[in-house]
Amino acid sequence: MAEPDKRSSNDKPHWLERLTNFLLREPEDREQLIEQLHTAYENSLLDADALAMIEGVLQVSEMQVRDIMIPRSQMDVIDITDPPEKFIPFVIEAAHSRFPVIDENKDDVIGILLAKDLLRFYSGKDFDVQQILRPAVFIPESKRLNVLLKEFRSNRNHIAIVVDEYGGVAGMVTIEDVLEQIVGDIEDEFDEDENEDNIIQDAHGRYRVKALTEIADFNEILGTDLSDEEFSTIGGLVVSKFQHMPKRGEEISFDGLNVTVLRADSRRVYSLLIEIVPTAQEENIL
Repeated sequence: MAEPDKRSSNDKPHWLERLTNFLLREPEDREQLIEQLHTAYENSLLDADALAMIEGVLQVSEMQVRDIMIPRSQMDVIDITDPPEKFIPFVIEAAHSRFPVIDENKDDVIGILLAKDLLRFYSGKDFDVQQILRPAVFIPESKRLNVLLKEFRSNRNHIAIVVDEYGGVAGMVTIEDVLEQIVGDIEDEFDEDENEDNIIQDAHGRYRVKALTEIADFNEILGTDLSDEEFSTIGGLVVSKFQHMPKRGEEISFDGLNVTVLRADSRRVYSLLIEIVPTAQEENIL
């Protein structure tokens, strides 16, 4: 009687081999492919980061520029009629690497200014902004993100102006905005864990708060009285107080709260660090 085949631990297939064998069962459509990827994750053939990035790549192939563009109202632009002494402080504060340059209004984008080119202003030589502008690339709102990413890479261009069906400027998009669709939504230990509480108090008495937390829930837990008539989430309220899309590390104070942005990208805020500021009466009691 033949003995059953026994494999030693050293004979176990490598994880890449197991994943390859798993994916050899060819899916019939996108849904089956995603289902297989999730099963591979559940079987520890993929980690969470890898799964999120693969799903991001698949998502990019189906999204259009209009889905992720920075709206016209939120574009940081430079007016060609302004002298460098006026717009350079704005460039430093905004901290972008590229700026659309306009003439009369945002529908009249005449080029792109690279922040690094402003070093010529400090060289002591004649400086003319128009002479250092790079050509602006205009794209329709309907362009697919995977096509745009390929064009960004092949043309070595990192920014494009988005126009609507009437030829007006609808917004702008950068290569970073596209890449964020692949890597920007990777789960971390707080922001993207749906099983985690929306509000967590740290050892210093401050609160880490998901931006999507309902204001009503925020008021109930922190004992505040913020209005939810105009905005339903704490993130929406905070962005309205900044009056622009804040970046990581930006701070603001309002209604007895000190708020610091913990995580954000070009389109939304994900998490906040909030500290309740004691009133003068409370400080006297303490």
